Amino acid sequence: MQLNEKQLALVDAQIKRLIKTDSYYGKKYKELGLTGCNSQEDFEKIPFASKDDLRHAYPLGIQAVDDKEVVRIHSSSGTTGRPVIIPYTAKDVADWATMFARCYQTAGITNTDRIQITPGYGLWTAGIGFQAGCEKLGAMAIPMGPGNTEKQLQMMQDLKSTVICATSSYALLLSEEIGKRGLRDHIYLKKGVIGSERWCEKMRDTIRTKLDIKLYDIYGLTEIYGPGIGISCDEENGIHYWDDFVYIEIIDPVTCKNVPDGEPGEIVITTLVKEGAPLIRFRTHDLSRILPGDCPCGSKFPRLDIIKGRSDDMFKIHGVNMFPSQIENILSMVDGTSSEYKIVLAHDDDSHRDVLHITVEVDGRVDFIQTADTITKLVKSKLGVKPKIAIVPLGTLPRSEKKTKRVEDLRECSQC
Repeated sequence: MQLNEKQLALVDAQIKRLIKTDSYYGKKYKELGLTGCNSQEDFEKIPFASKDDLRHAYPLGIQAVDDKEVVRIHSSSGTTGRPVIIPYTAKDVADWATMFARCYQTAGITNTDRIQITPGYGLWTAGIGFQAGCEKLGAMAIPMGPGNTEKQLQMMQDLKSTVICATSSYALLLSEEIGKRGLRDHIYLKKGVIGSERWCEKMRDTIRTKLDIKLYDIYGLTEIYGPGIGISCDEENGIHYWDDFVYIEIIDPVTCKNVPDGEPGEIVITTLVKEGAPLIRFRTHDLSRILPGDCPCGSKFPRLDIIKGRSDDMFKIHGVNMFPSQIENILSMVDGTSSEYKIVLAHDDDSHRDVLHITVEVDGRVDFIQTADTITKLVKSKLGVKPKIAIVPLGTLPRSEKKTKRVEDLRECSQC
């Protein structure tokens, strides 16, 4: 999808503004001799921005406005290396709230709803983004934050929450608790706005069935405002994103070349009007594709497909490149498996070979040994690696109030 005339003018204005600053990208673009952007060809010659850039510019090297214009900072939720700090102006905050309110409206949420917000607050963007959009919409915000499931369920019942905002992992935990306690007839939830991590169709079906609610995928990342730059609609046919605020292109993550609409690749985002920390051609590592054509819902905003994974989620074993989503796809073919699994990569000192361990939850109606054998054969035939499968009952694997860690690599530790 190429830049339209208005988007091209906004990118040109961003570059012209950046090169007047001493910010990280202002200096970088001046060194490259960039003076503006007058065509799609010009745009695609601009080097990609990366998270490594943002870490290198820590703490406020990417700030592109005077200190007096910065009203807030947020930080990414990464746990390794230097954190990433993103400054926001008052306009950035207002624009983000506008986008988020648009997300709620796309999901059919109105100012009569009561929105229970469970993602984290503080440096992380999620909680405050959900709340700002809620307030912009005029709905009642119930700002719970993560954890304290007892309190969550109490407030959900007492305040008659109609919308739950959560990571998919925490939505699953809450749905299971509601089922265990027989509370479904005592809650008033109608919709769930779910984000922050990719989730498989089995998890989606489990949450939808247990809570009997309509689910919406919300998209965003801290570097680009936060959650709220796009959301799925009632058609469940991709994620509409707000192209008056961001421009999205899809690239081949290996060649870094743009791919045609409809082809899968890595999402690259350009902020069109962001002031505090504008980013041009930021590599997200999220994998998706632009869906061509109009959505049956009638919205004219373009669509991304549901996020399929991350290009940096890949792991290698026995010379084979794999993604967690490939394991999920195989498990979805096996009767009785749940959405929950854990991959552990280890090294066997006796055989001097790496081993792929997969722990899978199943319900009690299937034969554990036969199910393990079925999964082993499927993984071997489809991915070329014979795994070691452990079958466990539903509820065995830990649930998370934030994001679930699916892959653990112990190989480096064992070989130290």
